[in-house]
Amino acid sequence: MAESPISDTRIRKRAGLSLAAIVIAAFVVFGGAVALVVARYVTSPASPAATPVSTASPTMSTSAVFGAAAEDSALATVPMLRLPPQAAQPQAMTTEAAGTAIAVPKAPVQTGQWIPRGFPRTPEGALAQLKTLNETALAAADPQVYTRGFRELAEPGAPDAEGTGLVSLLTSLRSRAQLPGAGPVAGLNASYQVTHGQIKGVTSGGAFTVVCVLGQFSVGVNGQLVSAGVGDCQAMRWSGSQWRIAAGPIAAPAPSAWPGSADAAKAGYRILSES
Repeated sequence: MAESPISDTRIRKRAGLSLAAIVIAAFVVFGGAVALVVARYVTSPASPAATPVSTASPTMSTSAVFGAAAEDSALATVPMLRLPPQAAQPQAMTTEAAGTAIAVPKAPVQTGQWIPRGFPRTPEGALAQLKTLNETALAAADPQVYTRGFRELAEPGAPDAEGTGLVSLLTSLRSRAQLPGAGPVAGLNASYQVTHGQIKGVTSGGAFTVVCVLGQFSVGVNGQLVSAGVGDCQAMRWSGSQWRIAAGPIAAPAPSAWPGSADAAKAGYRILSES
C-alpha cells in the first residue's frame, strides 16, 4: 500500500525542527568554543602574563610627551585580560565584585532615531550609548543590521564595522548554522542583555573614552534557546552633542565571560545600574 502523502503542515513542522536542530547545534558549538567562533574578539587562551586594565579610576591623565591622538590610540589598543573560552559559558554566579555598581543614564526619549542618542558627556554616558547600540543592533542576529547601527554612530575615520568582533560573531554563527549570511530568518530570534560594564580609561579632557559592556547573548529557534556571555569594547568620542564611535584604531578585544561570574569580576566588569 502506498504511503499517505505528507501534509504541508507536517512538512513545515519538520522543516522548522530541522532548522532548529541545525541552529541549536551550531550555537552549542558557539557556547562551548567561543574563542574559535569569534576569533580574536571574544577570548583567547589564558596567559599567566595577562593582567586586566585597571578600572579603579576612569581617568587617564594627558601625556606631556605624546599628543592627544597618540594617547587616545594608546588607550584603545592596550590589551584587556585574556580569558579561556569556557569563561563565556553559563556558570554559577559569584559574590565577588570588581567594584561598586556603575550608574549609567537611561536612554533618552527620542523620536525618529533607531539608535537612541543624547547621553551626557560623561564616561557613564558613553557606556550607556554603547549598551544601547549593542542591545538594539544585535536583536536580529544579523551582521548587516549591526553594521547599520555601528555606522550610524561612527564618526569619519572610525574603524569599519566589518572588522569588529560582533560582526565576526554574527557572521560565524550564521555560517555554522548554515543560514543566509544576512537578512531575516523565520523562527530565529536573538537578544543581547547588557548587565555589566567597565570604563577602561578617559583621555582628551574627557572627550575620549574606551568603554566595555558585557551581556548575555541568547539565540533561539522555536522556543529552544542557547546563551553565552559576550563582551564588547569600543573607543568613543564626544562630538559636541553626542557620543560616537571614535576615529582611529579599533579597541582591543573585550574579555568575554558569563555575566556575574567570577571570571567576569576578574576581568573588571561591574554591575550596571540605571540612574
